[in-house]
Amino acid sequence: MSWRGWLAIVLVIAAVVSGWSAWRQRADAPGTVTGPLRSDYVLRDFELIALNNEGRESFTLRAPLLEQNPADRTIAIETPLFLVPERDGGRWQARSQTGWVSASHDELRLEGDVRMTSPDQGGRDLLLTTTRMTLLPETNIARSDELVTIQQPGSRIQGLGMQVDLTTKRYEFSSQVKQRYEPRRR
Repeated sequence: MSWRGWLAIVLVIAAVVSGWSAWRQRADAPGTVTGPLRSDYVLRDFELIALNNEGRESFTLRAPLLEQNPADRTIAIETPLFLVPERDGGRWQARSQTGWVSASHDELRLEGDVRMTSPDQGGRDLLLTTTRMTLLPETNIARSDELVTIQQPGSRIQGLGMQVDLTTKRYEFSSQVKQRYEPRRR
């Protein structure tokens, strides 16, 4: 056999070995990595103003830490302060230990030591306290399925489950309502 014949055999063997090696390496492809997803973005010590569809302020948020979940685009917040405007120019203030904002920014959830106060102007100062509350800024509604206490000058009302219209400051309890008159001291 000539040297060209031997060279052809060697080249065919090399091609078969490299093809087989490539096929084996493809079969051993690394698996998908599982573990905690990293946030799309993180904000620290910030103030954020969210606008509604008409371009008006829907709510303002101040907090030391915000992280967006890349899987569902929701937002987790540490010790948030939400400022929700009302039509008379005032702002409701809502604070809690943690907060959550839906991906479409139309639902805000507050959890842990929730305290919500009505705007200063208006003459009907309200303080709402509970453990969990949902705010719907588009409709100016706040609601909770938990035990809620509403304090205002001269009275204290407590009940299980509540909804308040932030525009009119009208509230409605679902059940187990107790009211106590607390006269002002002069």
